[in-house]
Amino acid sequence: MTRNRLLFIALSVVCVALFVLDLTLGSTDIAWRDVWAALTGGEVDGVVRDIVLKIRLTKAVVAVAAGAALAASGLAMQTLFRNPLAGPYVLGVSSGASLGVALFLLGAPLLGVAGGSMMQTVGLAGAAWIGSAAILAMVLAVSRRIKDIMVILILGMMFSSAVDSVVQILQYLSNESALKAFVVWTMGSLGDVTGRELVLMLPVVAMGLVLSVAAIKPLNLLLLGENYARTMGLNVRRSRVLILSATVLLAGTVTAFCGPIGFIGLAVPHVARMAFASADHRTLMPASMLIGAVVLLLCDLISKQLGFPVNTITALLGIPIVVLVVVRKKSLF
Repeated sequence: MTRNRLLFIALSVVCVALFVLDLTLGSTDIAWRDVWAALTGGEVDGVVRDIVLKIRLTKAVVAVAAGAALAASGLAMQTLFRNPLAGPYVLGVSSGASLGVALFLLGAPLLGVAGGSMMQTVGLAGAAWIGSAAILAMVLAVSRRIKDIMVILILGMMFSSAVDSVVQILQYLSNESALKAFVVWTMGSLGDVTGRELVLMLPVVAMGLVLSVAAIKPLNLLLLGENYARTMGLNVRRSRVLILSATVLLAGTVTAFCGPIGFIGLAVPHVARMAFASADHRTLMPASMLIGAVVLLLCDLISKQLGFPVNTITALLGIPIVVLVVVRKKSLF
C-alpha cells in the first residue's frame, strides 16, 4: 500500500472521528449511545434527539461541506493565478460575497422580504455569488496584464479595502435591525445554518466540488504555463470559466451561509502539498477537500470548548502555515 493511500485512509478515519466528537461534545455532552439512538430512530429523550438532529448534525455537515469547499476553491485559485498566497479571502472573493450579502441584508427590509423566508435564503446566496464573481473577474482581468504576483496580491487587498469601505457606508445608512443581522453574520458561524438553508447549500457546494474535480486536468496543464497548455490542446478561456464558476459557487455559497471564514482556502492547499509531497491535482484536489473538512471540524470543536467564533480559530491555525510558506521562499508549483 502506497504512502498516499495510507494518508488518505488516516485522514478519512480522523474526519469520521472528529465528526462523531462534534455530535457528542458541546455545552451539554451527550453519550455516543444516545447520539446513535437519535440518528437511527431508537429510544432516546426528545430533547437529546432535537439537539443531535436539529443542531449538532446540521453544524457538523456544514463544517465538512464548508471546509472542503474553501480548500478546493483555494487550491484552484492558487494554481490559476500561479500564486501560492492566493485564496478566496486574500484576493477579495470573500469580500465581494460580503458586499453582496450586505446589499441584500441591509436592503431586504426595504423590499419587504421577510427574514427566514425561502426567498431571503435564495436571495442571500444569489447576492453572494454575484459579488464574489464580480471581484474575481476584476482580479483575473488585472492578472492577465500584470504578471507580478505581489502586485496582484496588493491589488486584491485594495479591492477588498474598497469593498469593505462600501459595506461600512451601507452599515452607517442602514436601520438597527438590518445592521444587527449583518453584524451577526460577519462574525462567521457554522451553527446559524438552518435545515432549510442546508437544503440549498449542499447541492450548490456539491455542484462546485464536481466542477473542481472536472477542472483537475486543466489545472495540471496550467501548472506548466498557459502557452504550454495551449500547445497541449487546452482551451484556456473555457478552463478559466470552469475554474471561476467552481470558485464562485464554493466560496460564495460558504460565505453567504457561514459568514467570512478566513485562512482555510489559503493554508489547507499548502498542508496538502507538504503532506502528500505532490503537485498533481489528481492527488491534491481530494486531499485538500479532506484536510479542509478535518481542519474545520477541529476548529468547530475548539470554538465550542473555548466559546470563540470559528473564524478566530481558523486564523490562529492558518497564520503559522502562511508564515512558513513566506519564510521558506520556495515555489510550491
